[in-house]
Amino acid sequence: MRSHPRPQLTRAHWIDLDGTWQFASDPDDHGLNDRWWEEDREFDRTIIVPFPPESPASGVGETTQRIVWYKKIAEIRRPTTTDRVVLHFGAVDYQADVWVNGEHVTTHLGGHTSFSVDITTALSEDGQQAIVVRALDEPDALDQPRGKQDWESEPHTIWYRRTTGIWRQVWAEIVPATHIARLRWTSLTKPGQLRVEAFLNRPLPGSAITISIWLDGDLFHEARLSVSGGEASAILDLRDARFDSEPDRLQWTPERPTLFDARVSLEVDGTSIDSIGSYFGLRTVGTSAGHFLLNERPYFLRLALEQAYWPQSHLAAPSDEAIRREAELIKELGFNGIRMHQTVSDPRFLFECDRLGLVVWADAPAAYRFSDTALRRTLSEWMDIVQRDASHPSVIAWVAFNESWGVPDVATSTEQQNAVLAAHHLLKALDPSRLVIGNDGWEYVAGDVLGVHDYTQSPATVDERYGTRERAVLTVLEGRPGARTLRVDTAEGPVPPIVLSEFGGTSFSSREATWNGYGTVCDVEQFVDRVEKLVASVARAGGLAGFCYTQLTDTMQERNGLLDEDRQPKAPIERLRSAILGS
Repeated sequence: MRSHPRPQLTRAHWIDLDGTWQFASDPDDHGLNDRWWEEDREFDRTIIVPFPPESPASGVGETTQRIVWYKKIAEIRRPTTTDRVVLHFGAVDYQADVWVNGEHVTTHLGGHTSFSVDITTALSEDGQQAIVVRALDEPDALDQPRGKQDWESEPHTIWYRRTTGIWRQVWAEIVPATHIARLRWTSLTKPGQLRVEAFLNRPLPGSAITISIWLDGDLFHEARLSVSGGEASAILDLRDARFDSEPDRLQWTPERPTLFDARVSLEVDGTSIDSIGSYFGLRTVGTSAGHFLLNERPYFLRLALEQAYWPQSHLAAPSDEAIRREAELIKELGFNGIRMHQTVSDPRFLFECDRLGLVVWADAPAAYRFSDTALRRTLSEWMDIVQRDASHPSVIAWVAFNESWGVPDVATSTEQQNAVLAAHHLLKALDPSRLVIGNDGWEYVAGDVLGVHDYTQSPATVDERYGTRERAVLTVLEGRPGARTLRVDTAEGPVPPIVLSEFGGTSFSSREATWNGYGTVCDVEQFVDRVEKLVASVARAGGLAGFCYTQLTDTMQERNGLLDEDRQPKAPIERLRSAILGS
């Protein structure tokens, strides 16, 4: 049985629609005029979903045109009761139009976010449903959030192949006519206290939400919430003596990733009409006096830059096992978290981070041009990302912009600085429980943390720039690592905690590479020695609240990973772990 594609809102039965679909390119955009969505239309090729057509795993393995079409005949029965059928897409890049049995059911814009649509009225009585998807992905649209997807035909420098069309799971589920559509858990400052919010697909007068919470198989807490206008919310106080005597035992940390299981039911007149499984962790994040705080205590971040890119399947994870192993390798290397870089985490990967204990800085894909269109599209995707992922205890920070990607003149442009401020404040409004970094790397405008990208290969330079809080602040105010100003003149307030959010980047590979990163070594001993000395210098730098090593794996022409692209360590993993931990 495959892992549930939405681990924090599960029902017992769901329909997996991945696998072989019909496929066609539409280079001249004839499909709409020629009505390719009609039921009797057959496409001339096949593709394995959810792998993008650029990837070998898809069975296509070629750079596609800007428009592609998919079709699948799926066995989904039409409910004979008032139940509904909801069709879910994990991600389709970039604009998706969906038809079921010739009926247009939805349009979605945004290449990295999930969407769902009720398809009940379009279903046929015979149970054979023709699902057709048209995906439009402009290859050179620089105002389209694309992350590290290259706009050129072949990857160059730090960019990778495009990810066109369907690239995350497609699935369906049969749900009650009124059902729980969304759930959100938010830890509050007081140990054992959290806010729960449940959202129905439509109002249902006289209904209630009941919640049963379990810890290690034992019933821990029960609650009943009234529903008003299709929503229910409450602050739950999970009373247990351990919150007073040993709060660390029940609070989530990477060292002790305690998770509570939950069963959430929608009831009418005491009868359950919908029931879902979920889970949460109790933890808080914050900052103080130059430190990152986890559960009100200073916590030093040891992050790896995660590109989440596989040679055979690209941005689509190849399997549940690969996702699980990725998280395990990060832990085995000695990191306590990751920065998910320029892509949006698979919910299954966030579950593994929750379960194993890894904190996550969450990026969103960047556009490469500043315009009204780019800003609207970026902020729209951010709203969907926060809505989907805000309940994961592993996620501790949202990173609105990477460096000056999408805001190329942010150092001097008032408009672009205001765009960063707008994104920062929007994310703080959507989720005040997490850290928000307005722009990370250089030319800081706003944020709870100031991220610095500094690829010096000299431990002595690290100490000179960040060895004490005073030195680090002076570097931020006057220094120029990489020739970039680290903080714009209009930034207000004191310098927040500083994290070296990209450093290292040492390349070591026996394969031919077109881009070697920020420093190159020739053998295993040099590689381990370089990593060890760089990490040690950063870890002892009193002016830093943490670091993010670039990067976890080799990715296409980038050969600066601790692991190669097949997830094999470039040196004995015990030695790399000792280097990361400084032991």
